[in-house]
Parts: sequence; C-alpha cells; structure tokens
Amino acid sequence: MFNKLFAMTQIKAAITAVHGHLPDYRLTNQELEKLVDTTDEWISTRTGIKERRILKGPGLATSDMGAEAVKGLLEKSGTSPGEVDLLICATVTPDMKFPAAGNLISHKAGIRNAFSYDLNAACSGFIYALATASSLVESGKYKKAVVVGADKMSSIVDYTDRQTCVLFGDAACAVLLEPTTEELGIIDHRFGTDGSGYLHLHMKAGGSLKPPSHETVDAREHYVYQEGRAVFKFAVTRMAGISMEVMDRNHVNADDVAWLVPHQANMRIIEATGRRIGLPAEKVMVNIQKYGNTTNATIPLCLWDYENQLKKGDNIILTAFGGGFTWGAILVKWAY
Repeated sequence: MFNKLFAMTQIKAAITAVHGHLPDYRLTNQELEKLVDTTDEWISTRTGIKERRILKGPGLATSDMGAEAVKGLLEKSGTSPGEVDLLICATVTPDMKFPAAGNLISHKAGIRNAFSYDLNAACSGFIYALATASSLVESGKYKKAVVVGADKMSSIVDYTDRQTCVLFGDAACAVLLEPTTEELGIIDHRFGTDGSGYLHLHMKAGGSLKPPSHETVDAREHYVYQEGRAVFKFAVTRMAGISMEVMDRNHVNADDVAWLVPHQANMRIIEATGRRIGLPAEKVMVNIQKYGNTTNATIPLCLWDYENQLKKGDNIILTAFGGGFTWGAILVKWAY
C-alpha cells in the first residue's frame, strides 16, 4: 500500500531554509589601491564591487565557514544535526585534497547520520549540487538534505594580479532541502558543459597534470587564471540562453518570473544576462557590491540577502557559469 501511495504522489524537493556566514574582515577597493595598480573607480566601473569579505586567522579554512553556515541553518530551521541524511558541499577550495570539505563540515556541525561529499563545477557548483540533492530527495529516500556553497577564494587569488584580485571574496551559505507534495520547490533544471573552455579559466598547477613543485610555486601557477573577455562573452550567452530554455520548457515568460538569481561574477555580466532574458533590473538579485565573487556561495547568498522579499509560490530562476566551461539554470518555485 505504501509503495502504491508513493508512486501516486509526486514528491518534489523544496528549499525550506537558507543561512550564510561571512568573515568579519572587509577588503575594500581603497585597500586594494595600495596593493596593485588600480583605483576604486576602475574596479567599481568594471565589476560593480566595492568590497569583499576575507577569511583571516591561523588554521581557518573553507570548512570553518561552511560549518558556521550549516549550524546557523539548522538552528534557524529547528533541525537537529541527527536529522540530516545528506550534505553536499560545492567548492573549488576544499581545505585539502582529501578528505572532502563536506566531510569536515559535517564533523564540525555535529552531523553524524549523513553521507557527505564535495562537488566541483567551478562557479556552477552550487546549482549542480542543488539539482543532485533535489533528485535524491525526490527519490523518497532522503528527508533532509543540506547543500553548502563555500569558498575561501583568497587562498587561490594572486594579489599581484590586478585583473583577478579585485574580483573574489570568501563566504559560505547553505540551504535545507525537504520533500513536499505541493507544486513547489525545484521544478526543472538544465545544464551544459564545454571542456574546451578550460583554456580561458583554470588553475595551471596543483593537479595530476602539473603536481605542486618548487617550480610551479615560483611561477605563481597555483592561482586563478582568467581571460576576462572570453569568459564575459561565454557567460552572458550561456546563462541567458539556458535560463530562457528552462523558462520555455515550463511555459514561464519574463512576466511570470519574480526573481532572476545570477551568479555574481561581474556587474556587467549580471546586467547583460537580465537584459537578454527580458527582465527589468528590479527583478534581478544583486549583492556583488558587498561580497564580490564568492564562487559557489554567490547564489545562496543572494537568496539569504533577499529572503524577506521572497513569497511562497514565486518563480525564481537560478543561473550560473563557471570554469570548465560549466553553466546551467534551475527553475524554483519558492516554498515559504
């Protein structure tokens, strides 16, 4: 009887809570002026960023921010650590090659009954992880899944490179997914990848292709390498295109969309993506001016910042683009 009822009931995964963690230290454009040949005007005009958070202190890493976000999420939602049965951490800056940052976050947050792991799709990682977790919740086997987007980007940024060091910040944010039989939650998603894009956005050393050595460190090859123009062109085209594809598949037009939540990579990319989809600026979530590009934390941080403006039933488009290249979009019907 249970199996028959289960088969007749369409289970969806709904975001039921969101909570973030930001380091205390604010790295302003004025401070960056003292580090590299740049100005507040140059940074603001080209990126929209005014400041970004930086994790400082001995022994502090991505998992520390992630654990604080998760502990806040559990307290906020009235969930005990023992109730969580899945945790996925989207990150490009795990504490170490292994164990996974997700393992360490679970340990630090007191989560003992879940399996946890990391997912790396560069800046698209959070939405990839969200879709993965939602499928597991929809299977009926998992009741409470946590998806964390966390990165300590300051650990892989070259603060002598004025093109990249102005862009990135550190942060973590987590969402709780739970099953629902209402027409709410994760409705649809589409993703894409083009491995040839690695030429334009990657880290040259540190992997199996080029293991760490004295030479790679001296050559400063353990930092983000990015060709801005190529990335801009691909990001706008892919994010807008795949967002419209998800909208078309679900018969949702621009008027039906309450919010677009784009990856916060660059203000020009955010604005161009919104225009291509046909959304006015007031429907596009933006917080890049406060945090910079926090990679996997950008999209959930937007949801956290705008949480009190969201209404149950709102159609929300999450979209991201990252190194790889990777990109994707998710249609969410807000659940609370």
